[in-house]
Amino acid sequence: MAAAILAALGAAVAVIVGVAVVFAVRSRRDVPHAGQKKEVRQLDTVGVGSSAALGSARRGPKGTDVHVPSGHEPARKPADSLKARFAAVGVFAAAVFGTLAAKLWSMQILASGTYADEAQENLYTTVSTPAPRGYLCDADGTALVKNRASLTILADPDAADDRDVVQRLSTVLGVPVGVVRARMKDASGGAQSQRVVASDARLRDVAFISEHADAFPGISVQTRTVRDYPYGALAAHVLGYVGTATADQLEAAAEGSGLESGDDVGQSGLEMRYDSLLAGDHGQRRMVVDAQGNVVEVVSETQPSKGSDVYLTIKAPVQYVVDRALAALVAPEEGVIGTGKGVAAAAVVMDARDGGIVAMGSYPTFDPSTFVGGIPDDVWELYSTDEAHVPLLNRATDGLYAAASTFKAFSGLAALEHGFADAARTWDCTGSWDGFETGAPQKCWLHTGHGTITFREGIVNSCDTVFYEIAKNFFFAGETQGGPLSDTALQEAIMRYRFGEKTGIDLPGESTGRVPTPQWKAEYFRDAPAAAKWQGGDLTNLVIGQGDVLVTPLQMAVAYGGIATGRIMKPHLLKEVRNATGDVVLEFQPEVVDEPDVDPQHLATVRDALHGVIQDSASLSAMFAGQGIDAAGKTGTAEHADNSGDDAWFACYAPYDDPKYVVACVVEHGGGGSAVAAPLAAEIMGAVMAADAGTLDVAAGRIAGSTGKQVEKLDLSSATGARTD
Repeated sequence: MAAAILAALGAAVAVIVGVAVVFAVRSRRDVPHAGQKKEVRQLDTVGVGSSAALGSARRGPKGTDVHVPSGHEPARKPADSLKARFAAVGVFAAAVFGTLAAKLWSMQILASGTYADEAQENLYTTVSTPAPRGYLCDADGTALVKNRASLTILADPDAADDRDVVQRLSTVLGVPVGVVRARMKDASGGAQSQRVVASDARLRDVAFISEHADAFPGISVQTRTVRDYPYGALAAHVLGYVGTATADQLEAAAEGSGLESGDDVGQSGLEMRYDSLLAGDHGQRRMVVDAQGNVVEVVSETQPSKGSDVYLTIKAPVQYVVDRALAALVAPEEGVIGTGKGVAAAAVVMDARDGGIVAMGSYPTFDPSTFVGGIPDDVWELYSTDEAHVPLLNRATDGLYAAASTFKAFSGLAALEHGFADAARTWDCTGSWDGFETGAPQKCWLHTGHGTITFREGIVNSCDTVFYEIAKNFFFAGETQGGPLSDTALQEAIMRYRFGEKTGIDLPGESTGRVPTPQWKAEYFRDAPAAAKWQGGDLTNLVIGQGDVLVTPLQMAVAYGGIATGRIMKPHLLKEVRNATGDVVLEFQPEVVDEPDVDPQHLATVRDALHGVIQDSASLSAMFAGQGIDAAGKTGTAEHADNSGDDAWFACYAPYDDPKYVVACVVEHGGGGSAVAAPLAAEIMGAVMAADAGTLDVAAGRIAGSTGKQVEKLDLSSATGARTD
C-alpha cells in the first residue's frame, strides 16, 4: 500500500512539472498581443514594370509589386500557435494516462494481497455467542448458583424491517409491537448479531413459531443458559447477582478478557469478585454477508465453553440455619418487619483456624434470581423504600455499628498491658460515675450499681464503671496531660485486632469502620473548633464501644478469633477453583495477618472472663448447654442518641479449650444483647458445631427474599434502655 501511494505521488509530480515546462516555452513563443507597437514598413511602388530587375518581386494586389525589405521575417500565420497548444494537451493527456497506469500497476501488482484480504474481510463477519458461567458451590460441592436452560427467541438483524413478522411476533408473545421492534433493532451485541426478542419463552409460543416457520422468516429459537439460584435468597449477599455489562465495565475490562457488549457480568458479591473465573469463553459464528450487511449463510460455528466452578468455604446447611434464624427473628409474620425483634440483623460464622467463612447472613435480603434479565422497576422501587430497610446492603461486611460492650475484651487487654487493671484490683460501682468532676455523671447500665467488683467480674457483668476508671487512667497518662503514654495508647492496643481497617475478605464493598483518635476528631470537627477538642469523655465512650466507635460484624468475628487463637486470620470465602474437567486449578492458602504482641497471661485472663460471661449466667449457660457447647463470649447493647432502639450484640467462640469457630451477630434496634442476640448466636453456634461433628440434621432449603414491608406504626421504644449486659 505504501508503494502504491509513492507511485501515485511520483506520477502527479511528473504531470505538474511537465505542464509547467510546456506553458513556459509557449509563453516565450507567443505572438505579441494586439496592444503592442509594431514596426510598419512603407511599400515602395515606384518603377512598377516588367523589368527583369523586378522579376523576383512578389506580385501585389492589382498587379502591383510588393517589396519586402531584406533582414525581416515574414509575419506568423494563426495556425502556427495551435501547434504549441496541441503539444501541451498531448503532454497533459500522457501524464494523466501515465498516472492511471501507475495507480493500476500499484493496485494490481504491489497491493493486490492487501486488497484481497480486505475484500475477504468484507465478505465474512464473525459474531460471538454467549458462554455459560461457572457454578458457585459450597464447601461440599452443593451448587448454590448454577445455570438453567432458557428458550430464547432470536431475530436476524434485517427481520425488523418486515412489518408482518413484527406484528405476528407481537401477537404470539403478547408483547407490544413497539417493544418487539425495539428489541429487534437493538444492535448492542453487534451489527450482525442475532437480537434477543424474548427470554424464557413459553413452550407453546416456541412450538407455534417452529410449526409456522414460513410465517416467521429470520426468526429462530435457541436454548441459552441463564443464572439459576435454586435456594432463592440463601447467602444472597455473599453470592451476589449478574447483569448486562455497563459501559464503564466494558471500558475498564482488561485486555484479552473477551468481555463484549451484551455479556452478563457479576454486579455484586462473589459473582462480581470472581467474574473472570466464572466467565467462560465465547463461541463464534462465522457468516457470509452481502453489501448491505445482511447474513447470507453461516459458514462455521464453534460452541462456547463454560467458565470455571468456584468452590466456597460456605456450608449450605449452616447458611440455611443462619438465614432462616435472621428472618424468623426480625420478620416472623409473613416477612413483615416489626412483627419480631428489631428491623435488621446480620451474622458471621468463621473458622477460627483458617479464616474460612462458613456462613454469612444479612436481613432484609433479596432473591438474586430477580435480577436475571434485569430487575423490574416495581421491585427496584420496593427495595428502595425506607420500609424495606435496604435489602441489598450486606450488613455483615458493610453495616457499621457501635461495638458496645463487646469492645471491653480489647480495652480490657489494653488496661492489663499498661497496668491499669489486674486480677487483684477492685472497683466500687455505685451505678453513677463522675471521675472527671463535670457535674454530669455517666451511668453504669445497672443504675443500682454492682458494688465492689474485680476486673474479671467487670467483664462478666459488663460493669461500665470499671471501664470508665480505666479510660480515666489512660487520659491522664497521655502526653498532653503530662503523662508517659501516647494520647492514643488505648486506641493502638485495640487496633492491634484490626479494628478501623478492612479485613481483606474477598468481597467487594467492605467498610473500614472507625476507632476515634484526637487527630480524627480534630479533622472531623475542623469547622467547629469548640467540638474538635479531645476530652476525657471521648475515652470513656470509646472504652465501652460507644461514642464514635464503628465496627462491622465481620471485624468483630475476626477480632474474637484473634482472642481465641492468638492469631488474626484473613477471612476468605474462596476454597478452590476447578476447571471444566474438574481439575483443581487454584486453591486458597490460609493467611495469618498478624499475631498481636500480647502477654499470654493477660490473654488468659480475658479468655477466662469471656468464659465466665456464659458460664456464670444462668440464662446464657442454659442456652449453650442446650446445644452441647462450652463457649466463651461477650454481650453488647449499643445505645442510640435518638432513643430509636438499642442494637443487640453477641460475639463468641467454641469450644473454649480448643477454639474452632467464631460467631458474631448484631440485631439493629433489637434491644439487649443477652436477651436478643445471645439466643441467636447460640442457635448458630450449635448448628456449625453439629455440622463439624457430622450430626446436623438440617438440609439446605429455599430462603425467601424480603417482602419490603413493615408494620404500619413501628414502635421501637421497648428496645430502648433494655441493657442487661
